[in-house]
Amino acid sequence: MEAPPQQYVYKDMPSPLGELLLIASRSGLAAVLWDGAEYQRTKMPGAQKDDQHPLLLKAEQQLKEYFAKTRTVFDLPLDLKGTEFQLRVWTALLEIPFGVTKTYGALARVLGDSKAIRAVGGALNKNPVAIIVPCHRVIGASGQLVGFAGGLHNKSMLLQLEKSSRAPTLFDD
Repeated sequence: MEAPPQQYVYKDMPSPLGELLLIASRSGLAAVLWDGAEYQRTKMPGAQKDDQHPLLLKAEQQLKEYFAKTRTVFDLPLDLKGTEFQLRVWTALLEIPFGVTKTYGALARVLGDSKAIRAVGGALNKNPVAIIVPCHRVIGASGQLVGFAGGLHNKSMLLQLEKSSRAPTLFDD
C-alpha cells in the first residue's frame, strides 16, 4: 500500500523582521520563509492554514523567545528536503553556535572541500528554514555581509540581536 502524500500546514507569524511563514509537515518544521519569499523555492506542495497546529505554535514560541533574547538554541524537529549536499550544508549550519559567525570558506572546509565555496553559497540560498537553520551566521571572507534570502538588512539585524546577547566570534576552523 502506498503512503499518503506528505501534507503541509502553515501559519503566519509577525516578527521584528516582518511577517514570517511557518510551514510544517507530519515529520517536522519544513520551512520558515520571509514575507514575500518565493514559496516555490522550497519545492513543497501547497499547504493548508492551521493557526493551532502544535508544532507551528511551538516554533512560533521559540522564535519569539529568540527575538526576546531568551533563547539561543532551538529545539524543534525539522523536515528538511534537499539534495544530499544541501542537507550536509544545512546540518553543518546547525553546528554554528549562537553569536558565532563562520565564513563560506570555513564552512566549505568543514564539509571537506575548500573549493566548494560557491556550492555552499548555493545551498545557503535554498535553506528553507531561515533563522532556525542559521544561514545568517555565514559571512564573506573579509567579514562583510553577503547573500541572504531575507535581505542583508535582516541578516544584519539577526547578527546584531545575537551580538547583543553574546559577544560574537569569527569561528574559522
